[in-house]
Amino acid sequence: MVLSNFDTLLKKYAHLIAKVGVNVQKEDTVVVYASVEQAPLARLVTKEAYQLGAAEVIVQWNDDEIQREFLSHAKDDRINEVPAYKIEEANTFAEKRVTRISIVSQNPDALLGVDTNRVAAFQSARGKALQAVMEATQSNKLRWTVVAASSPAWAKKVFPELTTSEEQVDRLWDEIFKTTRIYSENPVKAWEEHDAAMREQAERLNKEQFSALHYTAPGTDIIIGLPDNHVWEGAGSFAADGNEFMANMPTEEVFTAPDRNRIDGYITSTKPLSYAGTTLNEMKFTFKDGKVVEFSAKEGADVLSSLLSIDEGAKHLGEVALVPDPSPISQSGITFFNTLFDENASNHLALGAAYPFSVEGGTEMTKEELAQAGLNSSQTHVDFMVGSAQMDIDGIRKDGSTTPIFRNGDWA
Repeated sequence: MVLSNFDTLLKKYAHLIAKVGVNVQKEDTVVVYASVEQAPLARLVTKEAYQLGAAEVIVQWNDDEIQREFLSHAKDDRINEVPAYKIEEANTFAEKRVTRISIVSQNPDALLGVDTNRVAAFQSARGKALQAVMEATQSNKLRWTVVAASSPAWAKKVFPELTTSEEQVDRLWDEIFKTTRIYSENPVKAWEEHDAAMREQAERLNKEQFSALHYTAPGTDIIIGLPDNHVWEGAGSFAADGNEFMANMPTEEVFTAPDRNRIDGYITSTKPLSYAGTTLNEMKFTFKDGKVVEFSAKEGADVLSSLLSIDEGAKHLGEVALVPDPSPISQSGITFFNTLFDENASNHLALGAAYPFSVEGGTEMTKEELAQAGLNSSQTHVDFMVGSAQMDIDGIRKDGSTTPIFRNGDWA
């Protein structure tokens, strides 16, 4: 390892994940999702969770190569159906309101060349099977976080100019540690300060209660409506049990839900999107009355078509997020080919499900009430990046008056 104090840094990272990421409480059931390559970090997170009082830690392993083989060669009925025991497990996790930690380290091109129809069929089946736990997660009925870990395949994609795999992996770990504030003397305190600053920005937007946002940039001119009583969030969220957690680490965004029925215009992506083991690039969308009516992509168009076909909600937006171009991740100049990082370098939107907590009282609303409020419903939620140093955003009030929110990619 080039990082001479790597073991110490990894322990600090594991502590941050358990303490701030999901804020483990006594008697929690903690579920960790991780690649087999990330066993050292998963073990440290498990240890930290138990030290914080967890009643049980369950680790669920995944592997890019095995998943590729499965999607390439398994019989169709195994692709199109999820076993009953997996559905029961998801329902149990939702009922117990487990604490969920996802450690992402996937190769962005892991499924390149695999039949996109098989990938789409699997994702659709999986989305239906895991619906209960996903709805509990999106409603913040449980605490959850998504964090990253460096892997050889991912690091090679991000830093192809470096000579050896060890250099690539270490460089990516270095960036992960920078952006999650691990190099701070006290990372937990650093996150508390960051949380407070972002919450202040979200509160300014909440007081305005804009009716819509108008985005303009090269390749973009779109008006995105916002629901009545929408709620902007920044950094930390609060679960149903009243405890705070960080859904994403790193995070530089403030976000809310759009009105799924009031989106008109066109918008162009500004960064590659790693989705379903494939890289999508230069995506363009035209919206009318909230729905995607035209789309294209220079790279990955067939995968994008499959994404938009998952269900009706996949053709509508579920999230609008603001990230200033001067954010640390943007200024690094690095494209990470991983949404956890790239979305925190750029204003972004999400196709698919909205988070119920994005409107006042939303977590207690029925699906019908959420739809009436303008929130989108879908099996999927996929962020894509649209911001740049050339983007302007205006807030539109109900009386038609406007005020600048972003100018040249930064807060006005």
